[in-house]
Amino acid sequence: EMESKVSEGGLNVTLTIRLLMHGKEVGSIIGKKGETVKKMREESGARINISEGNCPERIVTITGPTDAIFKAFAMIAYKFEEDITNSMSNSTATSKPPVTLRLVVPASQCGSLIGKGGSKIKEIRESTGAQVQVAGDMLPNSTERAVTISGTPDAIIQCVKQICVVMLESPPKGATIPYRPKPASTPVIFAGGQAYTIQGQYAIPHPDQLTKLHQLAMQQTPFTPLGQTTPAFPGCSLGSVAGKQRSSVSLPLPALTIFPCICPGLDASPPASTHELTIPNDLIGCIIGRQGTKINEIRQMSGAQIKIANATEGSSERQITITGTPANISLAQYLINARLTSEVTGMGAL
Repeated sequence: EMESKVSEGGLNVTLTIRLLMHGKEVGSIIGKKGETVKKMREESGARINISEGNCPERIVTITGPTDAIFKAFAMIAYKFEEDITNSMSNSTATSKPPVTLRLVVPASQCGSLIGKGGSKIKEIRESTGAQVQVAGDMLPNSTERAVTISGTPDAIIQCVKQICVVMLESPPKGATIPYRPKPASTPVIFAGGQAYTIQGQYAIPHPDQLTKLHQLAMQQTPFTPLGQTTPAFPGCSLGSVAGKQRSSVSLPLPALTIFPCICPGLDASPPASTHELTIPNDLIGCIIGRQGTKINEIRQMSGAQIKIANATEGSSERQITITGTPANISLAQYLINARLTSEVTGMGAL
């Protein structure tokens, strides 16, 4: 009954749906001088916002009453079909690929979407003719999952209507950390204490965070990275930058160091591994930061997953588990060491 209300536009609930798109798809939605998206906004009555940034992926947020959202979705689905038709006229392919859209849904709502033993998702597939897949893993640094829908535009519209019904009946539980796509990977170059990124033929000064990281690296403080005697970060002597090696040979960073991009997950990366550290209880606060700000910053900059174990009774230490590529782990360790160093020496940097 609720679905008939929604599909007839009788239930004018305001909803927000987030879509994950590649740059090319976003370009198609925006159109020349923004004409396509302007037309979609006017004709559907929905608010359509596109996330900023030179990212390979962008988030398109559609907000409005349910009937406005369905109109906007219909226009997007038909636009993508038109793009497929146009691309096929220049190719030898005979079978037409389906239109594919990726929704970003809070993980807490995915259980209702899948249903007991997969019953709900099976029902949606059968009644709409669209293919629906819910990703098993959450999107990086978020509590959201991607839900991929593919089929004809009509099947996709029917499918979105049914997904909206589920989302209205089962609101998200707890706080949702939204997925934010990472910027496109560009190498970072350090020269003369300043970080630069390469854009075309020019070196553009990079945001402060990385410059600070470099300045910290240049301060040869006598602090050996935890459990590490040799560099583990490919392409530079990051193992030594936080201080003198155990062999007491100081290896300063060269004047110009090209770092592999600190944008994990976009390149073909080596398989993930795990590294464990133990930190004294009285120093754990400086790594976590107020309301987790510092640990979140370290997670974002390193691209590693970092879990801090709960305090155990009678123990004066806490265990930290770092998971990621060797480069991610190395950078996370380095940033943790930098926090500890600043706490121990009172530098207050970073």
